[in-house]
Amino acid sequence: MYFCPMNENYDMLAKCLYGFEPVLARELRNLGAQNVKEGVRNVQFKGDKGFMYKASLALRTAIRILVPIETFIIRNEDDLYQHLSRISWEKYLDENATLAIHSSVHSDIFTNSHYVSLRSKDAIVDYFRKKYQKRPSIDLKHPDVQFDIHIQKNTCTVSLDSSGESLHKRGYRSDTNIAPINEGLAAGLVLMTGYDGTQHFVDPMCGSGTILIEAAMIANNIPSNINRSEFAFEKWNDFEEDLFKLIHDSLLKKIRNTDKKIVGFDKAPSAVRKAQNNVENASLEEFIKIERKNFFEEPSPVEGNVIVLFNPPYGERLEVNVPVFYRQIGDTLKQNYPDTSAWLITSDFQDGLKNVGLRTSRKIKVFNGKLECKFVKYEMYSGSRKASKQSR
Repeated sequence: MYFCPMNENYDMLAKCLYGFEPVLARELRNLGAQNVKEGVRNVQFKGDKGFMYKASLALRTAIRILVPIETFIIRNEDDLYQHLSRISWEKYLDENATLAIHSSVHSDIFTNSHYVSLRSKDAIVDYFRKKYQKRPSIDLKHPDVQFDIHIQKNTCTVSLDSSGESLHKRGYRSDTNIAPINEGLAAGLVLMTGYDGTQHFVDPMCGSGTILIEAAMIANNIPSNINRSEFAFEKWNDFEEDLFKLIHDSLLKKIRNTDKKIVGFDKAPSAVRKAQNNVENASLEEFIKIERKNFFEEPSPVEGNVIVLFNPPYGERLEVNVPVFYRQIGDTLKQNYPDTSAWLITSDFQDGLKNVGLRTSRKIKVFNGKLECKFVKYEMYSGSRKASKQSR
């Protein structure tokens, strides 16, 4: 099966959500990646096997890490099969192994990613059947080797998937509300605010607590996937358990303890209970305080340098008068959160954002699943903005 020379650098690609490419690129550079180059929903980089282990454990905004093995041009459906049939697949698996294929397609040649996966599977198993009279089996849940097929226009890239299950699945979330925020998205939003644990942090509509947990992990420099049960590369023949453990332990030694407050509240008792359970699962109850409170009726729970980030209900999750709801958000921020950097993500542009009644200092396009959203920043000042600037 697949072998990566331990001390050689090779090309890799980390996938991410749209809009978070600069955040992921910065994460990679901070970890020590080489030749970092941003793409669309991905960042290319170079590193050795040990760096792949490190990136898998530590990256917060990556969805998966791929190792490209072949890139070629296709002009029709048959081209895909023919090119795949010419790859020496025994470098990566044998006829007794199990495999899975994940495909993503942005092309006029193919419109169905599932069809691409099936056609790719046919090419691989036919290769082994012709050469060895035996074929590997398909196992979608726990394969020995997982491949990624990405078709962009007429360019096809075949990669080894080193992650397996998406890296955003940290393992701490047992209880969720309707449409919970993706952990990688939550971490990316926190990082976009500039939060690093030297400020207080508040999520006033915390739901199941995902944003708070990701903030606490950032504040304490806890690797995002330190508690993950398995990575796909652990099944590769060249997996070096001692090297992986060395890197795992070195990341643990860099954990720090923040003395700043991380506070969340929600008016729904069920949400508070779920958030508290998830915080306990993440072993972060020492750093996160969650209470049942109504954002619209309470003053800010902390003073000083504060970042407020919240993911208010929107779209199908919101069963109230949308303009009034967002007007209340703006009024509450003005009255109760002076000298605060407030951030908000929403897909309700017309009835929502336009009714907040505050001027945005930043506006960033992101996606929550397939929902296009805006991530906006409001600088809240006590007194006039001019007076606040002069006092600094």
